[in-house]
Amino acid sequence: MKRVWQIGIVIISLVVIGFVGMQVLKYMTKRHSPEETVLHTSGATNFKVFYNRPYKKGRRVFGGLVPFGKVWNVGFDEATLFTTDKDIMIDGTLLKTGTYTLWAIPNPNSWKIIFNSKVYDSGLFGDDSPKYDPKYDVLKVEKPVLPLLNSIAQFSIYFENANGFTLLYLAWDTVAIAIPITAIEGSEL
Repeated sequence: MKRVWQIGIVIISLVVIGFVGMQVLKYMTKRHSPEETVLHTSGATNFKVFYNRPYKKGRRVFGGLVPFGKVWNVGFDEATLFTTDKDIMIDGTLLKTGTYTLWAIPNPNSWKIIFNSKVYDSGLFGDDSPKYDPKYDVLKVEKPVLPLLNSIAQFSIYFENANGFTLLYLAWDTVAIAIPITAIEGSEL
């Protein structure tokens, strides 16, 4: 009986050590790409974006760390989540109320922005390839790259209200992408 008790203590100790180790590893990883939640209200519409914010750290970002022509999970670590509580138009195309994962295919002069209906448990597989499945794509738009005068060290997503519409910005290093959002008739932005 004493032997069973000792084995039980060893197993419980290993589980506790494993759990604590995973929490420390998760914390250390998040320091490199901390989580951010952006809340924005425009008229009667509420938006929420959850994403990770990696740092440039002297690296070449687009065409280097983030390859051109390949799907990127817009941040790092977990999949980036975009939520709207009303139907909206993204660059003239309907996006229904809901939560979507946000993906991009960066290129030197323009980016394809993808809203995907599947909510993934993380943005990357173990080999750092994106957990992206195109069969869940609900909307794709292509937007030109906007050059920035000053380099942005940490990836940022933010909103700005304009005359009757909202712009969703993705900005990092020396580029930004502006995605126009307008209200569906009957709901104001």
